Amino acid sequence: MIRPIIAYGNPILNLKVEKLKYSESNKLDSLVKDLWDTMYNAKGVGIAAPQIGVSKSIFVADFSFFKDEDNFNQDELINIKQVFVNPKIIKESGKDFTYSEGCLSIPNISEEVIRKEKIKINFLNEKFEPKQMNCSGIIARVIQHEYDHLQGILFTDRISKDTRVLINSELKKISKGIVESKYEMSFYKN
Repeated sequence: MIRPIIAYGNPILNLKVEKLKYSESNKLDSLVKDLWDTMYNAKGVGIAAPQIGVSKSIFVADFSFFKDEDNFNQDELINIKQVFVNPKIIKESGKDFTYSEGCLSIPNISEEVIRKEKIKINFLNEKFEPKQMNCSGIIARVIQHEYDHLQGILFTDRISKDTRVLINSELKKISKGIVESKYEMSFYKN
């Protein structure tokens, strides 16, 4: 089911999530389907549970959008579409890598964000089987961005203070529901 995407300004986006328990795995198929449906409807490459109003430790990502880019590691094609349950980034390495990021919860805004070039991540797949991935470049960036959502961190928390000041009026408009979006959004009412 396609769900509305939670917009910037909703406190759920700033909360650290709860881990999914195995006892909740019977609800996982439905949640995973909703994440995929919502992400594809919004033409995203990743989405985390808080972005659809669920404060649980899960995100999904489909890296096929980037497969023709020069910096795409062809060895990582095997993991092109992945569910990440209770993920934990255990290592960040390599050079700092700057790239323009956007977010489905913050439509029409993108800014340069610095992240590490390589990561190692432990997680469970949708069958609660333990997995580990080493990734780099754009895949590492997408994973770090979605992982941040589970920590209550948005990409706007990682930009410079000067840039933040420049986009603050746009962020306020989004939080008030004054934004055009090609997908349904849910706005927080104080």
